[in-house]
Amino acid sequence: MTSSLSYPSDVAFSPAVKAIQTRKGSREAYAHVEQTRGWRTDIDADLAAFLAETTSFYLSTASADGQPYIQHRGGPAGFIKVLDSHTLAFADFAGNRQYITQGNLAENPKAHIFIMDYAHRRRVKIWGEAKVVEDDPALTRSLMPQGYRARPEQVILFTVKAWDTNCPQHIPQKFDAADVAAALASRDARIAELEAELAKVKGATA
Repeated sequence: MTSSLSYPSDVAFSPAVKAIQTRKGSREAYAHVEQTRGWRTDIDADLAAFLAETTSFYLSTASADGQPYIQHRGGPAGFIKVLDSHTLAFADFAGNRQYITQGNLAENPKAHIFIMDYAHRRRVKIWGEAKVVEDDPALTRSLMPQGYRARPEQVILFTVKAWDTNCPQHIPQKFDAADVAAALASRDARIAELEAELAKVKGATA
């Protein structure tokens, strides 16, 4: 992918950011990262696998004058899909009809996806550009999760410019209610099985 940036991380590390990093002593470490492994620009197998498990993320946009907005997007696992090594897409379900995200993207395509996996204490940050596709029913149908009770209104295509992960520091560990319920059901079934076996043993020795 062609880019005017010297490094992929320049999408976030502006001259002002780098100046603060220098003043606070972290610029040398980040310069080393830039010149070695750096941030990634392609959607690799690890990111694709992470996205396949994602049920929730935040999409941030900004108006032409820079007013930021963050909106939650959720759905069944894998509702955000990888179209190619630089493109993500998802069906945009009908909601409260404010259309702030769509309005922002109409005048400023820059966008950001922030995904938090509380259970495994992982987070992924994705910088890029997004656009709304309203007139492609076939694409919308292909992105609609099967059996999911929601009305797709349009599609959002997200072109990845750079992405990075964060350390797990300060991320509280939380679990989805469905995962907790499944774990408890499995535990209860095992307890019932052991109790039945114990009752048999007691009956045989009585």
